[in-house]
Amino acid sequence: MTDTSRKTSSAEKRQMKSAARLYAVQALFQMEAAGQTVDKVMREFETHRFGAVYEGDEMAEGDVDLFRKTVENAVNWQAKIDQMTDRALVAKWPIDRIDPVLRALFRAAGAELLDEGTPPKVVITEFVDIARAFFPDGKEPKFVNAVLDHMAREARPEAF
Repeated sequence: MTDTSRKTSSAEKRQMKSAARLYAVQALFQMEAAGQTVDKVMREFETHRFGAVYEGDEMAEGDVDLFRKTVENAVNWQAKIDQMTDRALVAKWPIDRIDPVLRALFRAAGAELLDEGTPPKVVITEFVDIARAFFPDGKEPKFVNAVLDHMAREARPEAF
């Protein structure tokens, strides 16, 4: 008799967490761009994006719990996260003047940094990778790295 249930490997769990972070950035961007509620956007992502197949390409399964927690915390703590981001940015470039994708990325990363569940260096690496996906040829990943490093040191100085 064979066991048909399959355990999720640690590599698969990491991939699911990475996908959840990417989906969180996309959801936060969509909420801002389309003026949609957090509940509506989370429901849409969980129903239509996690593991969905589009034009023959399968979307990654995401860690639903991490996705929900990141989006909800980003919304609930948005003022605090935006203030942290503003302090990390050049004085003449407040968060409301930066690219909306970067704004969503900083909010998702800030939510995870403030939650204290994941080591800050992991958060930074994960979100710099997301920046590379959105801006493969630009300077944005280095910018994201610098801003998130500043935010992480403010949110969790004991980790450095």
